[in-house]
Amino acid sequence: MHRVLVLALSAAFLVALPAHAASTTADDGARIVDQTWLDDRTTDITIDSPAIGTHVKARILVPRGWSSTAARSWPVVYLLQGVGDDYTSWSRETDVEQVAADSDVLVVMPDGGRSGWYTDWYNNGRGGTPKWETFHTSELLQLVERNFRGGTQRAVAGLSAGGTGAFGYAAKHPGMFRAAASYSGLLSTQFLGVPQFVYTTVLREGLDPYGPWGRESVTPQVWAAHNPRELAPKLRGTALYLSYGNGFPGALDTGWAFDPWETIVGTTAPDFVNRVQALGIPITVNAYGGGTHSWKYWQRELRASWPMLMAALG
Repeated sequence: MHRVLVLALSAAFLVALPAHAASTTADDGARIVDQTWLDDRTTDITIDSPAIGTHVKARILVPRGWSSTAARSWPVVYLLQGVGDDYTSWSRETDVEQVAADSDVLVVMPDGGRSGWYTDWYNNGRGGTPKWETFHTSELLQLVERNFRGGTQRAVAGLSAGGTGAFGYAAKHPGMFRAAASYSGLLSTQFLGVPQFVYTTVLREGLDPYGPWGRESVTPQVWAAHNPRELAPKLRGTALYLSYGNGFPGALDTGWAFDPWETIVGTTAPDFVNRVQALGIPITVNAYGGGTHSWKYWQRELRASWPMLMAALG
Protein backbone atom coordinates (compact mmCIF):
# COMPACT_ATOMS: atom_id res chain seq x y z
CA MET A 1 0.00 0.00 0.00
CA HIS A 2 2.82 2.37 0.91
CA ARG A 3 4.61 1.62 -2.39
CA VAL A 4 1.43 2.33 -4.36
CA LEU A 5 0.94 5.66 -2.57
CA VAL A 6 4.54 6.71 -3.28
CA LEU A 7 4.18 5.82 -6.96
CA ALA A 8 0.92 7.73 -7.19
CA LEU A 9 2.42 10.84 -5.60
CA SER A 10 5.45 10.60 -7.87
CA ALA A 11 3.22 10.38 -10.93
CA ALA A 12 1.24 13.43 -9.77
CA PHE A 13 4.52 15.30 -9.26
CA LEU A 14 5.72 14.58 -12.78
CA VAL A 15 2.59 16.06 -14.29
CA ALA A 16 3.19 19.38 -12.53
CA LEU A 17 6.94 19.69 -12.95
CA PRO A 18 8.84 21.07 -15.96
CA ALA A 19 11.07 18.55 -17.67
CA HIS A 20 14.53 20.15 -17.84
CA ALA A 21 15.32 18.39 -21.11
CA ALA A 22 12.57 20.36 -22.81
CA SER A 23 13.11 23.59 -20.91
CA THR A 24 12.94 26.91 -22.71
CA THR A 25 16.30 28.66 -22.93
CA ALA A 26 17.21 32.27 -22.19
CA ASP A 27 17.92 34.66 -25.06
CA ASP A 28 21.68 34.03 -24.89
CA GLY A 29 21.30 30.25 -24.75
CA ALA A 30 21.45 29.79 -20.96
CA ARG A 31 19.51 26.65 -20.13
CA ILE A 32 18.50 24.37 -17.29
CA VAL A 33 20.55 21.19 -17.57
CA ASP A 34 19.52 19.46 -14.36
CA GLN A 35 16.74 19.65 -11.81
CA THR A 36 16.16 17.89 -8.49
CA TRP A 37 13.05 18.16 -6.32
CA LEU A 38 13.89 18.09 -2.60
CA ASP A 39 10.27 18.08 -1.48
CA ASP A 40 6.88 19.10 -2.85
CA ARG A 41 7.76 22.82 -2.78
CA THR A 42 11.54 22.98 -3.19
CA THR A 43 13.58 22.30 -6.30
CA ASP A 44 17.24 22.85 -7.18
CA ILE A 45 18.14 23.67 -10.76
CA THR A 46 21.50 23.73 -12.53
CA ILE A 47 21.94 26.31 -15.27
CA ASP A 48 24.50 26.21 -18.06
CA SER A 49 25.31 29.93 -18.02
CA PRO A 50 27.22 31.74 -20.79
CA ALA A 51 27.38 34.80 -18.49
CA ILE A 52 29.33 32.90 -15.83
CA GLY A 53 31.06 30.47 -18.16
CA THR A 54 30.10 27.40 -16.15
CA HIS A 55 27.17 25.70 -14.44
CA VAL A 56 25.38 27.70 -11.72
CA LYS A 57 22.77 26.50 -9.25
CA ALA A 58 19.62 28.06 -7.86
CA ARG A 59 17.00 26.89 -5.39
CA ILE A 60 13.34 27.63 -6.10
CA LEU A 61 10.49 27.48 -3.60
CA VAL A 62 7.10 27.18 -5.27
CA PRO A 63 3.78 28.14 -3.67
CA ARG A 64 0.99 25.71 -2.96
CA GLY A 65 -1.08 25.10 -6.06
CA TRP A 66 1.78 25.96 -8.40
CA SER A 67 1.99 24.16 -11.74
CA SER A 68 4.38 24.60 -14.65
CA THR A 69 1.45 24.19 -17.04
CA ALA A 70 -0.84 26.74 -15.39
CA ALA A 71 -2.40 29.49 -17.48
CA ARG A 72 -1.43 32.04 -14.85
CA SER A 73 1.95 33.32 -13.59
CA TRP A 74 3.22 33.99 -10.07
CA PRO A 75 5.05 37.01 -8.56
CA VAL A 76 8.71 36.31 -7.75
CA VAL A 77 10.88 37.17 -4.74
CA TYR A 78 14.63 36.86 -5.34
CA LEU A 79 16.77 36.27 -2.23
CA LEU A 80 20.50 36.96 -2.57
CA GLN A 81 23.27 35.36 -0.49
CA GLY A 82 26.27 36.90 1.21
CA VAL A 83 29.96 36.37 0.43
CA GLY A 84 31.51 33.02 1.29
CA ASP A 85 28.19 31.21 0.96
CA ASP A 86 25.97 29.68 -1.71
CA TYR A 87 22.41 29.24 -3.01
CA THR A 88 21.43 26.94 -0.13
CA SER A 89 22.04 29.55 2.56
CA TRP A 90 18.55 31.04 2.88
CA SER A 91 16.79 27.71 3.26
CA ARG A 92 19.62 26.32 5.39
CA GLU A 93 19.77 29.20 7.87
CA THR A 94 16.21 30.60 7.96
CA ASP A 95 12.62 29.44 7.96
CA VAL A 96 11.92 31.03 4.58
CA GLU A 97 9.66 28.08 3.73
CA GLN A 98 7.39 28.98 6.64
CA VAL A 99 7.66 32.72 5.97
CA ALA A 100 6.46 32.23 2.40
CA ALA A 101 4.02 29.41 3.13
CA ASP A 102 0.91 31.61 3.00
CA SER A 103 2.15 33.83 0.18
CA ASP A 104 1.26 33.07 -3.42
CA VAL A 105 4.75 33.76 -4.75
CA LEU A 106 7.78 31.97 -6.14
CA VAL A 107 10.95 32.41 -4.07
CA VAL A 108 14.17 32.13 -6.09
CA MET A 109 17.50 31.76 -4.27
CA PRO A 110 20.35 31.82 -6.82
CA ASP A 111 24.04 31.30 -6.35
CA GLY A 112 25.98 34.55 -6.41
CA GLY A 113 29.52 33.22 -6.33
CA ARG A 114 31.69 32.98 -3.23
CA SER A 115 32.55 36.64 -3.71
CA GLY A 116 30.88 37.73 -6.95
CA TRP A 117 29.63 41.07 -5.62
CA TYR A 118 26.58 41.03 -7.92
CA THR A 119 28.33 42.65 -10.83
CA ASP A 120 29.68 41.92 -14.29
CA TRP A 121 33.38 41.86 -13.47
CA TYR A 122 35.56 44.66 -14.77
CA ASN A 123 38.64 42.43 -15.05
CA ASN A 124 41.06 45.33 -15.65
CA GLY A 125 38.82 46.66 -18.40
CA ARG A 126 38.73 43.37 -20.31
CA GLY A 127 35.24 42.45 -19.15
CA GLY A 128 34.26 38.84 -19.73
CA THR A 129 33.19 36.28 -17.16
CA PRO A 130 31.93 36.17 -14.52
CA LYS A 131 28.94 38.35 -15.32
CA TRP A 132 26.83 37.92 -12.20
CA GLU A 133 24.53 40.85 -12.92
CA THR A 134 23.78 39.50 -16.40
CA PHE A 135 23.18 36.05 -14.96
CA HIS A 136 20.73 37.26 -12.30
CA THR A 137 18.87 40.00 -14.16
CA SER A 138 18.73 38.40 -17.59
CA GLU A 139 19.48 34.68 -17.80
CA LEU A 140 17.93 33.56 -14.51
CA LEU A 141 15.00 35.94 -14.78
CA GLN A 142 14.11 34.63 -18.25
CA LEU A 143 14.49 30.99 -17.24
CA VAL A 144 12.22 31.46 -14.21
CA GLU A 145 9.57 33.18 -16.30
CA ARG A 146 9.74 30.70 -19.20
CA ASN A 147 9.97 27.47 -17.20
CA PHE A 148 8.39 28.17 -13.80
CA ARG A 149 5.58 30.60 -14.70
CA GLY A 150 7.35 33.50 -12.97
CA GLY A 151 5.59 36.82 -13.47
CA THR A 152 6.81 40.36 -14.00
CA GLN A 153 5.89 41.44 -10.47
CA ARG A 154 9.23 41.04 -8.71
CA ALA A 155 10.94 41.89 -5.42
CA VAL A 156 14.56 41.38 -4.40
CA ALA A 157 16.19 41.10 -0.97
CA GLY A 158 19.64 40.17 0.23
CA LEU A 159 21.98 40.03 3.19
CA SER A 160 25.45 41.55 3.43
CA ALA A 161 26.84 41.67 -0.14
CA GLY A 162 23.43 40.40 -1.23
CA GLY A 163 21.94 43.59 0.21
CA THR A 164 24.40 45.57 -1.90
CA GLY A 165 23.24 43.55 -4.88
CA ALA A 166 19.54 43.96 -4.11
CA PHE A 167 19.67 47.77 -4.05
CA GLY A 168 22.19 47.88 -6.90
CA TYR A 169 20.03 45.72 -9.17
CA ALA A 170 16.89 47.69 -8.33
CA ALA A 171 18.65 50.97 -9.15
CA LYS A 172 20.38 49.82 -12.34
CA HIS A 173 17.24 48.18 -13.70
CA PRO A 174 14.39 50.61 -12.88
CA GLY A 175 11.02 48.90 -13.00
CA MET A 176 12.45 45.39 -12.79
CA PHE A 177 11.74 45.14 -9.05
CA ARG A 178 8.80 46.69 -7.24
CA ALA A 179 10.54 46.37 -3.87
CA ALA A 180 14.07 45.86 -2.53
CA ALA A 181 15.33 44.98 0.94
CA SER A 182 18.85 45.04 2.32
CA TYR A 183 19.82 43.33 5.56
CA SER A 184 23.29 44.46 6.70
CA GLY A 185 24.25 45.40 3.15
CA LEU A 186 27.16 47.65 2.19
CA LEU A 187 25.37 50.53 0.51
CA SER A 188 28.12 53.17 0.37
CA THR A 189 30.89 51.16 -1.24
CA GLN A 190 33.24 54.12 -1.77
CA PHE A 191 33.12 55.16 1.90
CA LEU A 192 36.56 55.42 3.50
CA GLY A 193 37.97 51.92 4.03
CA VAL A 194 35.14 50.02 2.33
CA PRO A 195 36.99 49.30 -0.95
CA GLN A 196 39.77 47.67 1.06
CA PHE A 197 37.18 45.54 2.81
CA VAL A 198 35.73 44.45 -0.55
CA TYR A 199 39.22 43.56 -1.82
CA THR A 200 39.72 41.35 1.23
CA THR A 201 36.49 39.40 0.71
CA VAL A 202 37.49 38.64 -2.89
CA LEU A 203 41.13 37.84 -2.14
CA ARG A 204 40.26 35.35 0.59
CA GLU A 205 38.41 33.29 -2.06
CA GLY A 206 41.60 33.13 -4.12
CA LEU A 207 40.30 35.61 -6.71
CA ASP A 208 41.68 38.86 -8.12
CA PRO A 209 40.76 41.49 -5.50
CA TYR A 210 40.43 44.14 -8.21
CA GLY A 211 38.39 41.91 -10.51
CA PRO A 212 34.91 43.23 -9.74
CA TRP A 213 35.45 46.99 -10.21
CA GLY A 214 39.19 47.59 -10.42
CA ARG A 215 41.21 49.51 -7.84
CA GLU A 216 38.92 52.26 -6.52
CA SER A 217 41.67 54.88 -6.47
CA VAL A 218 42.29 54.24 -10.19
CA THR A 219 38.75 53.48 -11.44
CA PRO A 220 36.42 55.50 -9.18
CA GLN A 221 33.95 55.91 -12.04
CA VAL A 222 33.54 52.14 -12.29
CA TRP A 223 32.91 51.89 -8.56
CA ALA A 224 30.43 54.78 -8.70
CA ALA A 225 28.46 53.04 -11.44
CA HIS A 226 27.81 50.17 -9.02
CA ASN A 227 27.64 52.08 -5.71
CA PRO A 228 24.08 52.08 -4.29
CA ARG A 229 24.67 55.50 -2.73
CA GLU A 230 25.54 57.04 -6.09
CA LEU A 231 22.66 55.19 -7.75
CA ALA A 232 20.15 56.32 -5.12
CA PRO A 233 18.13 58.66 -7.42
CA LYS A 234 17.25 55.65 -9.56
CA LEU A 235 15.57 53.95 -6.58
CA ARG A 236 12.67 56.38 -6.66
CA GLY A 237 9.43 54.44 -7.08
CA THR A 238 10.83 51.24 -5.54
CA ALA A 239 9.60 50.24 -2.07
CA LEU A 240 12.73 50.10 0.12
CA TYR A 241 13.56 48.35 3.40
CA LEU A 242 16.94 48.66 5.11
CA SER A 243 18.16 47.18 8.39
CA TYR A 244 21.53 47.04 10.11
CA GLY A 245 23.22 46.83 13.50
CA ASN A 246 26.43 48.28 14.93
CA GLY A 247 28.48 45.14 15.61
CA PHE A 248 28.14 45.20 19.38
CA PRO A 249 26.15 42.45 21.14
CA GLY A 250 22.41 42.90 20.70
CA ALA A 251 19.15 41.33 21.80
CA LEU A 252 19.75 38.12 19.85
CA ASP A 253 23.39 37.64 20.83
CA THR A 254 24.64 35.56 23.74
CA GLY A 255 27.74 36.69 25.56
CA TRP A 256 30.09 39.37 24.35
CA ALA A 257 30.68 39.09 20.61
CA PHE A 258 31.94 42.27 18.96
CA ASP A 259 31.59 41.93 15.18
CA PRO A 260 33.77 44.23 13.01
CA TRP A 261 31.86 43.29 9.84
CA GLU A 262 28.59 44.70 11.15
CA THR A 263 30.49 47.71 12.53
CA ILE A 264 31.57 48.54 8.99
CA VAL A 265 27.95 48.22 7.83
CA GLY A 266 26.65 50.27 10.75
CA THR A 267 29.21 53.01 10.14
CA THR A 268 28.50 53.37 6.43
CA ALA A 269 24.73 52.73 6.22
CA PRO A 270 23.80 56.23 7.50
CA ASP A 271 25.68 57.72 4.53
CA PHE A 272 23.28 55.91 2.20
CA VAL A 273 20.23 56.68 4.33
CA ASN A 274 21.05 60.40 4.43
CA ARG A 275 21.43 60.43 0.66
CA VAL A 276 18.09 58.72 0.05
CA GLN A 277 16.23 60.89 2.53
CA ALA A 278 17.79 64.07 1.06
CA LEU A 279 16.34 62.99 -2.28
CA GLY A 280 12.91 62.63 -0.69
CA ILE A 281 12.73 58.91 -1.48
CA PRO A 282 10.64 56.93 1.03
CA ILE A 283 12.51 54.17 2.85
CA THR A 284 11.82 52.03 5.91
CA VAL A 285 14.92 51.87 8.10
CA ASN A 286 15.48 49.63 11.09
CA ALA A 287 18.77 50.74 12.61
CA TYR A 288 18.50 48.40 15.56
CA GLY A 289 21.77 49.31 17.27
CA GLY A 290 23.26 46.31 19.03
CA GLY A 291 23.52 43.34 16.71
CA THR A 292 26.12 41.23 14.92
CA HIS A 293 26.58 40.25 11.27
CA SER A 294 24.69 37.00 11.69
CA TRP A 295 21.74 34.94 10.53
CA LYS A 296 19.64 35.37 13.65
CA TYR A 297 19.20 39.04 12.74
CA TRP A 298 18.68 38.42 9.02
CA GLN A 299 16.02 35.81 9.82
CA ARG A 300 14.22 38.38 11.95
CA GLU A 301 14.53 41.07 9.31
CA LEU A 302 13.25 38.78 6.55
CA ARG A 303 10.10 38.29 8.59
CA ALA A 304 9.86 42.01 9.42
CA SER A 305 10.17 43.08 5.78
CA TRP A 306 8.05 40.32 4.25
CA PRO A 307 4.72 42.19 4.56
CA MET A 308 6.23 45.18 2.71
CA LEU A 309 7.57 42.94 -0.05
CA MET A 310 4.18 41.25 -0.41
CA ALA A 311 2.32 44.56 -0.44
CA ALA A 312 4.57 45.83 -3.24
CA LEU A 313 3.82 42.68 -5.24
CA GLY A 314 0.10 43.22 -4.77
